[in-house]
Amino acid sequence: MPYLDKVLVCRDCGEGFTFTAGEQAFFATRGLLNQPARCPPCRNARKMGNPPSGDGYVHYGPFVSFGGRTPRQMHPAVCAQCGTMTEVPFLPKGGRPVFCSDCFAKVKDSAKAVGQ
Repeated sequence: MPYLDKVLVCRDCGEGFTFTAGEQAFFATRGLLNQPARCPPCRNARKMGNPPSGDGYVHYGPFVSFGGRTPRQMHPAVCAQCGTMTEVPFLPKGGRPVFCSDCFAKVKDSAKAVGQ
């Protein structure tokens, strides 16, 4: 079956990109039934753990723990001390404060100084 180039719209950036006949043939040989939803730059950014969105908090990506071998589920949170957006490895609960890594280090150091 001959393949024809298709212009698709990227799910992340909304730009159009060409799904070439050669790529379609490659997908068919690999048994892939779905066409790509992201353009090549967005696919590469996603593979590298760099999300394209600018949502205001730091994304640590797949390399959070153990050198990337075991990705950790991260949850967005607002730091109780400085108010910046961050990600934490636990689901924040309403009654307990959540700190970014800088503020957590300060709180930890002040707790050590009081305890000595």
